[in-house]
Amino acid sequence: MDAITVQTSLQFSTFLFQTDKVRRKPCSYVSLSRDPNKVRVIVSVKFQQHHAIASKISRRRITPLGVSCSYDNLPASTLESGSCRAPLDEELILKNKSQEIEQYLNGRCIYLVGMMGSGKTTVGKVMSQVLGYSFCDCDSLIEEEVGGNTVADIFKHHGESFFRDKETEVLRKLSLMHRLVISTGGGAVVRPINWKYMHKGVSVWLDVPVEALAQRIAAVGTNSRPLLHYEAGDAYTRTFMRLSALFEERSEAYANANAKVSLENIAAKLGQIDVSNLSPTAIAIEALEQIEGFVKGEDGCYTGS
Repeated sequence: MDAITVQTSLQFSTFLFQTDKVRRKPCSYVSLSRDPNKVRVIVSVKFQQHHAIASKISRRRITPLGVSCSYDNLPASTLESGSCRAPLDEELILKNKSQEIEQYLNGRCIYLVGMMGSGKTTVGKVMSQVLGYSFCDCDSLIEEEVGGNTVADIFKHHGESFFRDKETEVLRKLSLMHRLVISTGGGAVVRPINWKYMHKGVSVWLDVPVEALAQRIAAVGTNSRPLLHYEAGDAYTRTFMRLSALFEERSEAYANANAKVSLENIAAKLGQIDVSNLSPTAIAIEALEQIEGFVKGEDGCYTGS
């Protein structure tokens, strides 16, 4: 039996695992196969020692290796980019909080919901790394399912209804898995069936003021945001008007989440005026605290912090 060699540089190996065999495997990304009982896992170089049974792959042992990546302590206005370290105190708080809630999570997936531009992907990667979970982005999985077309292209050539059907199917597949942090699309909350799947894990709403969202998105452009192509005016005004309408439509649906992370509340606690100055790590800490309140509350043993 040949051993699998994994180098400590940023290299990845791809395997096809049966979903009922996947266990504790921190990895950088997850993608779904067209077989609903299988998932293709792109494995990063941070592992706990374990055994895995893979399709057409013998049982093999993978030894612990170093951390493959880190994330910026960037302000929330740049949540889409970069990779540097957060301040040591934030890192320690985040690590301690993750250890506190691990036993209560019991391997359940975490679904991040919220408006476009709310930082679900960046915050989700920070959370997955500290929890030893895998991370996946629903929109990226849908793009892969449709032959690599971008979300904007899918909307243009197939329509929103087609996209929403694919989104529901991806969430159904993910609901069969464990130990994932999942970044959902902004509109994933509108279909009740999607909540059926997301409530098999723990759902967290990243609540960002519309003004801050509009500033972020207008700064980087709206080309990748198909739902923002219908308003007139300058970039900020166009984005703000459309986001305001979308939030009005979806706010009640977002409130179905098990936990809510309010960036305005985080800023107030930290003495910040502008939520755009919050780091992804600070937001991740608050997310874990809110998750803690929910999962401990399920056991009737949480009195609040």
